[in-house]
Amino acid sequence: MTAHPRHRLDPVIHSPIRLSIVACLAAADKAEFAFVRDTVEVSDSVLSRQVTLLTEAGYVQARKGYVGKRPRTWLSLTAAGRAAYEEHLSALRAIAGTPARSEADV
Repeated sequence: MTAHPRHRLDPVIHSPIRLSIVACLAAADKAEFAFVRDTVEVSDSVLSRQVTLLTEAGYVQARKGYVGKRPRTWLSLTAAGRAAYEEHLSALRAIAGTPARSEADV
C-alpha cells in the first residue's frame, strides 16, 4: 500500500498566500516586491511576513537594491523552493487525480 499523496504536501507552501507567492515567483527568474504584493493581493506587511517564512525555509531569496534613489526588493525562488513547489504541485495533481504534464505536453 502506498502512502496517500497528501503526505507529500509541503506545509510551508500549503498556506494559500504562500502558495500564491511561490506560484508567482515560479513564473519568473525574479520579481519586484510590489509586483508580487499586487499580484497576490496582500498588504506589504502580510507579504513581508510570508516572505520571511519562505526565506527561513530556504525557498525564497530576497535581494535589496536601488532603482535610482528608490530602494527596491526583488524576490526569487531558490532551487530548493522551485523543487518544493514542483513536488507540492505533483502531490496536488495526484490528490485531484490529474496526471502531471510532461515537457512534451507544454
